Amino acid sequence: MHIYIDGPDKPCTVRTRVRVPLRLSTGLMVDSWVSTFHGLRDGAEHLAVELGPADTRTPLVRVHSECLTGDVFGSARCDCGPQLDEALVSLHAAGGVLVYLRQEGRGIGLYSKIDAYRLQDGGLDTYEANEALGLSDDLRDYTAAAQMLRALGRTAVDLLTNNPDKARQLAAHGITVHRTLPTGVHVNQHNRAYLTAKAEKTLHTIELHDLTEKEKIA
Repeated sequence: MHIYIDGPDKPCTVRTRVRVPLRLSTGLMVDSWVSTFHGLRDGAEHLAVELGPADTRTPLVRVHSECLTGDVFGSARCDCGPQLDEALVSLHAAGGVLVYLRQEGRGIGLYSKIDAYRLQDGGLDTYEANEALGLSDDLRDYTAAAQMLRALGRTAVDLLTNNPDKARQLAAHGITVHRTLPTGVHVNQHNRAYLTAKAEKTLHTIELHDLTEKEKIA
């Protein structure tokens, strides 16, 4: 559970900043700088990961919500892992920041997300499953992301996302989004219904295509 402190736009400060070498999905080993923060509104342990050229005037930013099953275990039920891999490669090339938010399952938590998977196996889509559990479609709040970006001096950004709500919320909290750049479409036979629901119900900019033979067996 997140504990909200003070007002939504209270400044936060960098708590710790440390060099962390990362191995990208391309196999390239690169340097990153990982920051933690004091004063985040929701009290959660979010991270910012800076990669690539430090002198980028308008940095590329990816606001990524934690997905243990996808980011760590490579679950094919979502596109989170491939999106994270793609983002790190793009951020290293362009110069920018990964804002990694501890908002598992669109904010419902890990156990509830697994419960929602079971309901999806019974025919509900990802949003209907949340509702059947008595939860919101999407509980994510990007106030902390805006706080973190301001603390890093990144108040004007190019945003890497398919989710229009991220740009709206960042702008509402004082972050200028110059451009919104879509991520790739990482579709397979296991996540197609999930991606379709996101495109149709929350207007994610996802153009689904016919599955290739490789995607059918993924």
